[in-house]
Formats: sequence, C-alpha cells, structure tokens
Amino acid sequence: MRYLGNKTKLLGFIEIVIEKYGIEGEVFADLFSGTSSVGDYFKDRYTILANDYMGFASVIAKAKLMNAGEPAFEGFCKKYGMSPFLWLNQKEYEASSECFIYNNYTPVGGRMYFTESNALRIDGMRIDIENLYQEGSVTEAEYMYLLASLLESVLKVSNTSGTYQAFFKFWEQRSLKELVIEPLELCEKELHGVNTVYNEDTNQLVRRISGDIAYIDPPYTITQYTNSYHILETITRYDAPGIFGKTGRRKNRELSGYSNRRLVLYEFEDLFRQIDFTHVLISYSNQSLISLDEMVDLARRFAIDGEVYVETSEYREYSTNNPSYKGESDKLKEAVIYFRKDRMIHKSPLNYSGSKDVMLPMIAKRFPKHIGTFVDAMGGAFNVGANVVAMDKVYYLEYNPYVYGIMDMLVNQPKEETVAKVEWIVSRYGLVKKNKGAYLALREHYNEEEKTAMNLFVLQIYAFQNMIRFNGNQKMNTPVGNNEYCDSVRDRIREFQIRTPEYEMISGAYNTVDFRTFPEDTLFYFDPPYLITTAEYNDGRRGLEGWTAKNEIELLAYLSEIDRAGYKFMLSNVIRHKGKVHHVLLDWIQAHGYHMITVGKTGIKYPREEVVVTNYTI
Repeated sequence: MRYLGNKTKLLGFIEIVIEKYGIEGEVFADLFSGTSSVGDYFKDRYTILANDYMGFASVIAKAKLMNAGEPAFEGFCKKYGMSPFLWLNQKEYEASSECFIYNNYTPVGGRMYFTESNALRIDGMRIDIENLYQEGSVTEAEYMYLLASLLESVLKVSNTSGTYQAFFKFWEQRSLKELVIEPLELCEKELHGVNTVYNEDTNQLVRRISGDIAYIDPPYTITQYTNSYHILETITRYDAPGIFGKTGRRKNRELSGYSNRRLVLYEFEDLFRQIDFTHVLISYSNQSLISLDEMVDLARRFAIDGEVYVETSEYREYSTNNPSYKGESDKLKEAVIYFRKDRMIHKSPLNYSGSKDVMLPMIAKRFPKHIGTFVDAMGGAFNVGANVVAMDKVYYLEYNPYVYGIMDMLVNQPKEETVAKVEWIVSRYGLVKKNKGAYLALREHYNEEEKTAMNLFVLQIYAFQNMIRFNGNQKMNTPVGNNEYCDSVRDRIREFQIRTPEYEMISGAYNTVDFRTFPEDTLFYFDPPYLITTAEYNDGRRGLEGWTAKNEIELLAYLSEIDRAGYKFMLSNVIRHKGKVHHVLLDWIQAHGYHMITVGKTGIKYPREEVVVTNYTI
C-alpha cells in the first residue's frame, strides 16, 4: 500500500535492533500501526496489540492480525460456489442516491478522485461486503480481509499522487483502469496468540494497556493523516459524513497533536510518561518536527538510569555525550531509538498514613499531557512527587515539622550514611520486633535528650502501625508495634530517589506559599487528611492541629483560586466511607464543573471510595 511512513523496508532493521539488545517479551504493541506491516511481520513471535486512530488502518490491522494467511472463505464458497473476489468482480452496479463515493468523489460531485464507473464499483462492493458479513456468509476475520482488500485495490485506481489531499485535474492513466478487488498481501505466518486491534488515540489507550515491547511510529510531519486519507476513512466507515471543500474532507475529524509543532513535544512527553511497557522502540525520521537530540533527551527522563540507545540504518552509534556528533542528526534518514522504561515506583522509606504508593499508578493516569513543574503540596512521605517526572522542577511541601524533618533527611543525606546510622541505633538499643523495653529506651532518649529526625525515623519503624504520634507536650507516645528494621526497609532507603533532577523541599503549610509565583505549566497536587475518615494525623489529638470541616472548606476555596488563576490542580480525597458521603466535596465539584474519577474502591456494604478531582481534562 502507498502510505506515508510505511515501515515495510525497515522490518529487517527493527528486527536487528531487537536482537542486538536482547529484547524479549510476550506482548508487542504496534501503537501507530498504519498499514500494520510491523505487527504482521512479528505476529508469529508475539501477541500483538495494534492501534491506529484512523479507522481504515485498524481494519487493515485486523485483516492481517486476525488471519494467518489469506482466508479460505469456506462458508462463502459453499454458498456461492466461487471465491468472494470473483463474485464481487463480476457484478454490475448501478447508480443510486446511496452511492456516496459516486455522488461526491467523481465528476458527478464536482471532483475527480475516481471515474464514475470505478466509484460505482467501490460503492457497490463496499455495500456487498457489509451485506455478506451481516448475513453470516463471511466471518469477522474474513470481513476485515475483504474490506482491507477493497481499500488496497482502491488505491490502484485513485486519480491522485498517492494521498487524497488533492486530485489530478486530468485523468491519470492508472485511474482509467477498471477497479478489480484483489486479495490483500499479508505475511503467511501462524499467529502466536490472540491479537487485539484498537481504533483510539494512542495517548489515551496506553493508560489502559501494558505489555513487554512497545513500537512507536507516530506521524513525523505537519501532514494530517485525517486529511491525507479521508476517502479511505469514509469507504471504511461508509457513514455518509458531512464533507467540505474542494477535496471533500470529512467535517468531523480528529487532528493529531503529533503533527502540530506546538503540541508534539507534549504528546511524546505524555506518551513516555504513561506507557506501561518494559521495552520502548521509536522509529525516528529526520523529517520529524522535533530533532533527534530532543527526542533522546526526553526519552532519557523516563528510561532506566537515563540510558537511551540510537541505531541508524548504517548501525552507527549515537551518543548525546559526544559534542562533536551534535548536529549531525540532520544527515540521518531513519533511526530506531530504544530504551527500557523505568516502571518502578520508588516507595518512600517512611511508612505514613495516607501514602499513595499503591494508588499512584491510577493517579498518574490522570496527569495532564505536560507537567512543567509539579508541586506536592501536602507531601507526607513524598511518594507522589518523588515519582513524578516533571520537565522542570518538583516541589515538596509539608506542614508537619516532624515528617518534614524525616523526609529532608532521607532525601538529602547520603543513602549509605542513613543506612549506617539506622543500623547503629538498632544495634545500640537492641531493637527487635515487639521488644518493648528497647523501644521505650529509644523513645525516652528521643523525647528527653536527642530529638532528631534520625531517632524519630527509627522509632516509627518499630512503632505501633508505624504511627508518629505525640501528646500535648510534643512528646512521642506511640507504643511499640509488630514491625522491625529489615532488608526491605534498607532497600527502600537505598532506592528512594526523586525522579526529577531539580527539586526543592519546603517546610510549611500549602497556603503559606504563593501559587502565583509558579510557572503557568505547574500542576498542584493535594492529598489532605480525609475529612470523613479518621487517622492519627487528622484527629486533633496528637499534639498537632487536626483537620476539620473548616480546613476542608478553606482548601476547596484555595483550589478554586488556583483554577481561576489558570493553573491545573489535582486533589485526592475520599467521597464515601462507612456509609458517610462527602456532600461538601460533591457539591463543590458539581458547582465548578470539575472532573472526578474513582481510583480505589474497597468494601461491599459500606465501601471506601477514593477519588481524584481535577480542573482539567486529558
């Protein structure tokens, strides 16, 4: 098929890259499938997930990925005594008001995409293929194959240079030939698994799927595929759309951000942030709206250890650390960028009530496409902000001075120094699980002699439910619990890191910082104590201020101010808990037209329903 960006000639090169880096897996996603040449080539080795936002491309993908080879059409042949191709080709078709292609894309409609006779055959065959499927004469896989075969055959008699952005004002020789529907060419290979084909926006889809290998081949230029192949889309859908202009484009069409100079970097940022695959392969062309250096630098932010590899068709090495090579990317024709996605959530070493480490994957799916600055405004254990990749900077705010002190130590003190000090305290006091005497000795030392973040951190490891609780005199009074320092805690200390290189730690309440001083592309995230639940940090009996309805209303008013100022916010909260409903929150969401989605639900009779609320859509 004549198709922009077709990767048929690069299949062997892609395979070489996979072999070179020892890329293995079971599920392979072809996320911008186009003519599905990549998925078709690898369908005997992987279970394929194919996607394209163009409907005709998804039909071609189904034709190739639902069939190991050309279908036998046993049901049809038994009923009609011949192949469907012979049956369709020998039919005669007459004009009618239902013939959309004939009435709009021939001289009858003032356009010269097809001769009138060929347009009638396109309309007639398209309607017949639909009827055959509806009457059960062909299976779904056979239906997709027939429809894809028609699309391929239509290209051979189109009066164009290859796309449908314009038609010739004279009849090109190829267009005068009679349309003959011929079998679609595809790889004759046994299917490795049950393949799935989607017809969606890729950036939305990757929020729902996961796998091992993701191949990305997005549009590279300002050319919009919805304009270039609008007639194939209409033949596929056959939905008699509203059309406009000299070329008869579809009125209701989705334009790709990947073909928009202003949006393309945000599209890739969002895709890399949301993609839930171990191995990521990106086909790059020097026709791209963004440079190879920009693409590599962006990928490094989401790659394990920042390692990104670039292979060209000449198999020449590329290194962003080699200044002498900078700028030579303009000479490249095609390249494959490869990196392993950092999918790990680096859980905070501090066990703190309300931490979002478990819920973070669901929360992250609601992030906007671009995050310049991220403000974790009620940071707690810093599980959210530390795991966010912001393009510029991450801020951590925490009003509890004890929690802030621990997190400041865990973030800024060398990891091995922290481990050594923790293990020294554990050894000095003989701390083990349920050892009340040793625990109380350390607690007394903390309260009376050395009130340091390090001592408090060790105390909370052994405390009842890891609580950090104080009395009215600001003395830690949590009893001993059933926990202890172990290898997993040690690993969390060593592995905890802030994914965004630029960050700032601030001790203080959220409303002590002027949000107007932050850049316009800031996302403010709030995770307050939950009003309709009770925890040690919000009951007002721990030597610190509690969280009341007044606090909640003040926060909601503050979020509305952020919204009016043109910033984005995200709020975590609980909407239902043990029969209670957070009516104030629900009414506020409805009054302002904000967006709420459930990210966690537990319990049956009296469910606890956790939600995130945003003032933006994705």
